Amino acid sequence: VQLQASGGGLVQAGGSLRLSCAFSGSPFFMTAMGWHRQAPGKQRELVAIITNEGSTQYSDYVKGRFTISRDNAENTMYLQMSSLKPEDTAVYYCAAGRWSYSVNDYEFVSWGQGTLVTVSS
Repeated sequence: VQLQASGGGLVQAGGSLRLSCAFSGSPFFMTAMGWHRQAPGKQRELVAIITNEGSTQYSDYVKGRFTISRDNAENTMYLQMSSLKPEDTAVYYCAAGRWSYSVNDYEFVSWGQGTLVTVSS
């Protein structure tokens, strides 16, 4: 599975931005796709997940502000970000993965390059 993220940029606090992740190959052996982010000096963290069935999960710090979706006909996943805060500044990565019974969580194995989101105060 190949993934390519785009849509990052500079936005003022309170603004909105939509990230896109184009995927190719055969992602359907993967059971979920997700967005992660890594802020300067911090570890990468999960932002949101969408399963092949369309179920979604969000981290507490973006719940209610971000929406993950995917268009399988267009082979694209999206992250609509609203009410952006300076602390949302990070490189955002899209990834594809599957449920791992050994870790009892989703394990992401295919990653796209990141796209930088900068939120100014």
